[in-house]
Amino acid sequence: MRIGTPKEVHHGEDRVAMTPASAKDLQKLGYSCVIEAGAGEEAGFLDAAYEEAGVEIAASAATLYDAADIVAKVRPPTEDEIALLREDQLLISFFYPAQNGDLLDLAKDRGASVIAMDMVPRISRAQKMDALSSMANIAGYRAVMEAGNNFGRFFTGQVTAAGKVPPAKVLVVGAGVAGLAAIGTSTSLGAITYAFDVRPEVAEQIESMGAEFVYLDFEESSQDGSATGGYAAPSSPEFREKQLEKFRELAPEVDIVITTALIPGRDAPVLWTKDMVEAMKPGSVIVDLAAERGGNCELTQADEKLITDNGVTIVGYTDFPSRMAQQSSTLYATNVRHMISDLTPEKDGMVVHDMEDDVIRGATVTHESKITFPPPPPKVQAIAAQPKKEKPKELTPEEKRANEVAAFKAQTRSQVGLLVGGGLLLLLIGAWAPESFMSHFIVFALSCFIGFQVIWNVSHALHTPLMAVTNAISGIVILGALLQIGSGNFLVMLLSLVAVLIATINIVGGFLVTRRMLAMFQKS
Repeated sequence: MRIGTPKEVHHGEDRVAMTPASAKDLQKLGYSCVIEAGAGEEAGFLDAAYEEAGVEIAASAATLYDAADIVAKVRPPTEDEIALLREDQLLISFFYPAQNGDLLDLAKDRGASVIAMDMVPRISRAQKMDALSSMANIAGYRAVMEAGNNFGRFFTGQVTAAGKVPPAKVLVVGAGVAGLAAIGTSTSLGAITYAFDVRPEVAEQIESMGAEFVYLDFEESSQDGSATGGYAAPSSPEFREKQLEKFRELAPEVDIVITTALIPGRDAPVLWTKDMVEAMKPGSVIVDLAAERGGNCELTQADEKLITDNGVTIVGYTDFPSRMAQQSSTLYATNVRHMISDLTPEKDGMVVHDMEDDVIRGATVTHESKITFPPPPPKVQAIAAQPKKEKPKELTPEEKRANEVAAFKAQTRSQVGLLVGGGLLLLLIGAWAPESFMSHFIVFALSCFIGFQVIWNVSHALHTPLMAVTNAISGIVILGALLQIGSGNFLVMLLSLVAVLIATINIVGGFLVTRRMLAMFQKS
């Protein structure tokens, strides 16, 4: 069978669904590949590179559709492109079936099967085909780059001879794949980053990336913000009002707002209203990643960049992945290749459209002249939301004092118990041991106790410098052991040799660690 990729007809779309590298992998699955002339040029893949990879070049889209058994593309097809499909042909692309009912009907009437890459279920086995996540990751990164391009200051704070530069404050609304990518990019650039999401279970992820999670003072047992498949669910009106109230509080403080909130099958919720934009400082930037679905900002205009009367820049581009076309094409082509690999279990270049397979069934929206959207719930459930973690309660000074007293009492009881036990053990030993042994044993026990308390209470950050101090202690141990080696008692000599060996290892290791630590501060 032949896999073909046409040139994208959507204005400004520079991605391509097949790269020379993915074509080689598809050929290993038993397929032959064909691509429309010039389809990969805007993404940096020339026709010569495809020819070198063994791909046939088709002169036009019509020629390609006639030649291919499987058509792989990026954007949803237009009506003209669907008209080129034939019965039993397979189309793989983004499709958004909930918003494109007319296209579904046309594809069904043509008798073609359609696999929508945006409908791949979010289960562990399907992560390698999750094109939405691949593109969202790029969009989140690119959103921060666009914000920086329109922001008149550094992201990170600086102290220079010319004066102090404060760090930028960035708010990321929505902590899905795009949001987390934006958070990671923002924190790596040195900005003070805040993030909000209706799903409380993502707070730990946000904080682990160096950002601060924006908590709401809101309690509602039914509000966990999570829907099937790891997506956010619609919020209750009460929660939404509390959310907008928090955003109004943050609006005058933040310099950059990146909104990424989307709900599957719905228009984007409006989370940043006109009055919030008016409350922002001149020079602030809003990047709305939900612009294609109406926008999270009330003033967003799709595919436009506008500057408000108070000097706030609102970026509503809908082609963030296409602005990094080569990287986006590489990732998307890999997602498509993994999908085709699952469709080819025998690796013989023949498609097996198994409607019992969770991934294939979930992504198939038309098949055998029938509309198969929406799909049934997958047999294997998506990653479940973690139980909601309550924000730690701030203790009052009285509660802190009570906890310290309780901890002190518990520690005192433990130490008293150890002393009593030690005393009984000494009495038992003293009943038969000679007097000289008892004096040495008491010194040994006290040394162990004091050594443990000294080392255990040292901060972990000081353990490496402490090595140099313990070298002196080890030196004392070696001197004492050397004095005991000539005692004439075999057991004492053996123990002395062991002491010399262990202390020598400690001294040598301590010097090596200290030398390495000092080398870090030497100028090359």
